[in-house]
Amino acid sequence: MTRTGAYGERLGDFLRLAEAPPSLVTRSLRGTEIAVTETRNDNPVPGLSGSLAAEDAYLVSLKLRDYPDCELWEQGRHIKKADVHAGTTYLYDLKADPRYVIDKPLHSLHFYVPRSALDGLADQSGARRIDALDCGLVGHDDAIIRHIGASLRAGLRRPDEANQLFIDHMMLALTAHVAQAYGGYRHKAETGRGALAPWQLARACDKLESDLNGKLPLQAIAAELGLSVSHFSRAFRASTGLPPHRWLLHHRVRTAKRLMSVRGLSLSEVAISAGFANQSHFTRVFSATTGVSPGAWRRDALGTASRDA
Repeated sequence: MTRTGAYGERLGDFLRLAEAPPSLVTRSLRGTEIAVTETRNDNPVPGLSGSLAAEDAYLVSLKLRDYPDCELWEQGRHIKKADVHAGTTYLYDLKADPRYVIDKPLHSLHFYVPRSALDGLADQSGARRIDALDCGLVGHDDAIIRHIGASLRAGLRRPDEANQLFIDHMMLALTAHVAQAYGGYRHKAETGRGALAPWQLARACDKLESDLNGKLPLQAIAAELGLSVSHFSRAFRASTGLPPHRWLLHHRVRTAKRLMSVRGLSLSEVAISAGFANQSHFTRVFSATTGVSPGAWRRDALGTASRDA
């Protein structure tokens, strides 16, 4: 059976990498897999890349390193040789069997966007489905792709700390941007696109609080309220001022503060109880959010409590 899904290990095989590259996956658009993979090889064995299974899907490639004289092939034919520059974005149609000569160090982020994800995005908002993405061969600077890529690289480096809500949010934004910028997609406003009703907000917050680890996908929360993922994300932000993943992050910090107010708990125990992957993860997030380390905050809080007593 032919394997599809150009991300993770399959993309590593295509680029002849020795190990499976890191990838993050979301299934927030009706269960369709959208993924990002970071590929790097500082000492490649020269030769033509492998061949990916033909499928109705696209690779959006953000180059993180210059690649001079890149030779691109499609459908078994040499198409073009050109210099590829770090920071530029290329789109590849996987129906065309894109391949290229690997003979220099490479480093890229590849976003896997199947046709079903683009269709799901349009169907959720009642918009017309796009015909195809414009896969021009000339790389260009796409600031939004660069921003999303930079935001996701931390999760690729530390997958155990990756917040699924954040991954879902960023990949949904990536899909919408690609559809608009390269496919002519125009979002159709949904009815009732304001804030969530009080009962909806309460239920959404309950769901988020019940999974401090952030592994619950956006799709599950939106389905609980009978909303599309994009509608829920907008309405939740209108209600709270924060997207779901940021709200959960702040709630984790609030939870950690309550736990640190109890004497006897170690910072490691607080970290795990508040939904962080480990104490190091907890320290980075808490310090970035509050401006002080957890230890300094607790010393001040407990010292104040002792003086007040």
